[in-house]
Amino acid sequence: MVALVLFVLFLLCNSHGLVSSLNGEGYALLSFKQSITQDPEGSLSNWNSSDENPCTWNGVTCKELRVVSLSIPKKKLVGFLPSSLGSIYGLRHLNLRNNKLYGSLPVELFQAQGLQSLVLYGNSLSGSVSNEIGKLTYLQTLDLSQNFLNGSVPGSIVQCKRLRTLDISQNNFTGSLPDGFGTAFVSLEKLDLSFNKFSGSIPGDIGNLSSLQGTVDLSHNLFSGPIPASLGNLPEKVYIDLTYNNLSGPIPQTGALMNRGPTAFIGNPGLCGPPLKNPCSSETPGPGSPSSFPFIPDNSPPQDSNPGRSEKAKGLSKSAVIAIIVSDIIGICLVGLLFSYCYSRICSCRGRKDEHRFEKGGKGRKECLCFRKDESETLSENVEQYDLVPLDTQVAFDLDELLKASAFVLGKSGIGIVYKVVLEEGLTLAVRRLGEGGSQRFKEFQTEVEAIGKLRHPNIVTLRAYYWSVDEKLLIYDYVPNGNLSTALHGKPGMVSFTPLSWSVRLKIMKGIARGLVYLHEFSPKKYVHGDLKPNNILLGQNMEPQISDFGLGRLANIAGGSPTLQSSRLVPEKPQERQQKSAPSDATTVASSTTNLGSCYIAPEALKVVKPSQKWDVYSYGVILLEMISGRLPLVQVGSSEMDLVHWIQLCIEEKKPLSEVLDPYLVQDADKDDEIIAVIKIALACIQTSPEKRPTMKHVSEALDRLVISDA
Repeated sequence: MVALVLFVLFLLCNSHGLVSSLNGEGYALLSFKQSITQDPEGSLSNWNSSDENPCTWNGVTCKELRVVSLSIPKKKLVGFLPSSLGSIYGLRHLNLRNNKLYGSLPVELFQAQGLQSLVLYGNSLSGSVSNEIGKLTYLQTLDLSQNFLNGSVPGSIVQCKRLRTLDISQNNFTGSLPDGFGTAFVSLEKLDLSFNKFSGSIPGDIGNLSSLQGTVDLSHNLFSGPIPASLGNLPEKVYIDLTYNNLSGPIPQTGALMNRGPTAFIGNPGLCGPPLKNPCSSETPGPGSPSSFPFIPDNSPPQDSNPGRSEKAKGLSKSAVIAIIVSDIIGICLVGLLFSYCYSRICSCRGRKDEHRFEKGGKGRKECLCFRKDESETLSENVEQYDLVPLDTQVAFDLDELLKASAFVLGKSGIGIVYKVVLEEGLTLAVRRLGEGGSQRFKEFQTEVEAIGKLRHPNIVTLRAYYWSVDEKLLIYDYVPNGNLSTALHGKPGMVSFTPLSWSVRLKIMKGIARGLVYLHEFSPKKYVHGDLKPNNILLGQNMEPQISDFGLGRLANIAGGSPTLQSSRLVPEKPQERQQKSAPSDATTVASSTTNLGSCYIAPEALKVVKPSQKWDVYSYGVILLEMISGRLPLVQVGSSEMDLVHWIQLCIEEKKPLSEVLDPYLVQDADKDDEIIAVIKIALACIQTSPEKRPTMKHVSEALDRLVISDA
């Protein structure tokens, strides 16, 4: 209100005639124009105080000379929302989506109690939402997504009973959902609460939202406790996304929750039961359940005391049952002694007198598995692992199938060799050999690899299984068909044809990488750091969707030990004619080895001094990748007779005020109309490569900024 008063006084001092020519709603809108510091497209250029009313102004709609709508979306307006907008009491629709508005939502805005739609998504608004929002009883659409709003959702929102769309995703909201959330919005058709920090249990009354359509998105939050069975009461066509929360317990098999695949529930380690392969503990008899010990009359319910019943009808006597049990135990002991004797005859201990080992034959070789007599014989703790260990319930192949499969080298590095393996039934996998040494650290390796195996995200390569033995360590991944980002950007030696990536595809890849890193940093169990991000380990899927690979690989290789050889003794090589037909992978190997020395260009400056990895390392690496995707240049740029790293080259171009065309990848000339988007990405990249890690944004903020750039023709 202060801004409005000052503005009016200014007009009074300069031109008394203006006051009489423009109505109060016009002045309120001019106050909004005053709050805008940048209007690059001139969207407010015809907003003049000399007009009688604002009804002819851009973005303004009137009814009977009263302002009912203000709609200026996607015009790159920079500024804040003034409180004066709340004084336009006839305002029904406010749409300022996809601009660059910052600051908080003014409390006075909710004085416009006739508002039916409030659409502000894709800005940089922050702060909390006032409890005054409950005054908007006519509100039907509320979209505040893709901002930086925080705090809890005000309880008064349940008074907005006419809501049809509620989208507050991709903010920083916390706390529980308000009481009565499910019973208030009987007309609600769209609900998206994803990518926030909501906690507590999912309200059971959400099942009352019978008008919902499409996807009910509660994913990427901190909801805990069981899934309320009442969610099954939602319309059966509704898809309920509960991924990446802290939910636990059995998945109710009712209504809309039935016949759903596991993808709706992943990222909740505590969930069990169908459609997940993880059975609930109650489905398996525990050690204290009646079925786990023999039936003895003393343990049964009180017997019928009718003296007319014969002793025979009561079953075996207690002494008879005990005798049977004792004889069984003696028999088992004898079998065990015989078993132990046979094994001691077959294998002698490998180096310690307190160990025994036994042979396992296979493919013309002998392998001995060791365990200590004075410790419990637990395979995962004391026995060398000689079988394929699945990390996913969907794994449908075994070790023998893997070893019999055709395989050829995709790439070699200091960390190991990567093979493309095609199983007999056509399933294609990527298998990495880590080395031949390091036989003493199986438990450490197991803990690390199983933690990595739990990561599930569309932009992270999935680790499906692993194999450990003294002379071999294998990691089995999904095969990603379109090579890596480095090859897609720069090609490779011997490539017959090279199709450059369009800007829309590059932007899609940028967004996907960012989302994968956000998952690692924010939503993975340990808030991981990748630590070695570069185009070589960003793979491209069937539709050019990016998948980050090699996560945790350095640590696994360190645990596994040894140095991999160039030929695998386990994986059956292809026939010579097949190898000739598929000579391209060897070219990829050449590229990988020739660009190894470029890897240091992606490393954050502080990583050379600080031992403990930081998520800001990944942010720096990501910034370099963005610059590489925009410029089309390798991370080492040839400048005259010397080389300069890409970061310093870009900074030099900015200092010398070179035109964008000299920085841009020549293949992007055809996308000249995307200059604004390209410049926006360059700004994001420059923020990521700040020398000081404290000045770099988080990947969550980077991802949110990129998501505001709409992919039009990807």
